[in-house]
Amino acid sequence: MDLDLRKLRYFVAVAELLHFGRAAQRLHIAQPVLSRQIRSLEKDLDATLFERDSHGVTLTPAGHQLLDDARTLLATADATRGRVRRAAHGPHRLVVGFRAGIVVTPALRAFAATHPDTEVKARRVEWDDQEHLILDGTVDLAYLRRPVRAQGLTLLPLFTEPRVAMLPADHRLAGKPDLVLADLAGENRLRYLNPHPDPGDVPIRTIEEKFENVASGAGITLVPVSVAEQYSRPDIAYVPVTDAEPDEVVLAWETARRAPLVTAFVRAARSVVDQD
Repeated sequence: MDLDLRKLRYFVAVAELLHFGRAAQRLHIAQPVLSRQIRSLEKDLDATLFERDSHGVTLTPAGHQLLDDARTLLATADATRGRVRRAAHGPHRLVVGFRAGIVVTPALRAFAATHPDTEVKARRVEWDDQEHLILDGTVDLAYLRRPVRAQGLTLLPLFTEPRVAMLPADHRLAGKPDLVLADLAGENRLRYLNPHPDPGDVPIRTIEEKFENVASGAGITLVPVSVAEQYSRPDIAYVPVTDAEPDEVVLAWETARRAPLVTAFVRAARSVVDQD
């Protein structure tokens, strides 16, 4: 039995909204049609995906598992369509993602030297979309910083780098030659994702947003040393933190994809790291 991608899209809509009526509106189909398609999918899988009662709709354990897998499957299908369209209407192209501070130019040059007929582009990615942009085909592979949601991805560790404290220039610790984590005890630590967010919290998404928050005195943060080397501002100071856990950079690509250009770029990226 092959999974029907259309039914999977219907299932994801219901699973995300937990409401057949609203899901039908999102999908622009009639609710009875949606209900029939979900029942058909449950029959195909020989599993109950939703519990339906007077209190509403909830996912069963099988439904939770399918939701985890369905998003990846649908992203892969969308990416495949996009790559086929590009191949049919244009030259060979490879898009390489990278997080702020990571220099990808040497690998791009090494790849271009052996693939002069391929157009190579670099695109910056952020912590909250780095995996999604690979799985949906926006980028073919990407240099990411851990933590990484690895589902559907192959990760190749490349290198680690020290972290430094990003401080306001007038901070009491800004003139120190180096620090340890204990020196930062009691400081408000800014993170891209707050593990205990308040209802009104606005997540920090980019390195530029970190700059503004640190410079304004909202808090301090740790960043990889490559960020400190590439981004300087008179109102920001960087101080090494000798016992901070190193930042790890990995190269990531979709596991299910067997693309010669991706394989060739991975080889070029490894050769550049080996030379350093």
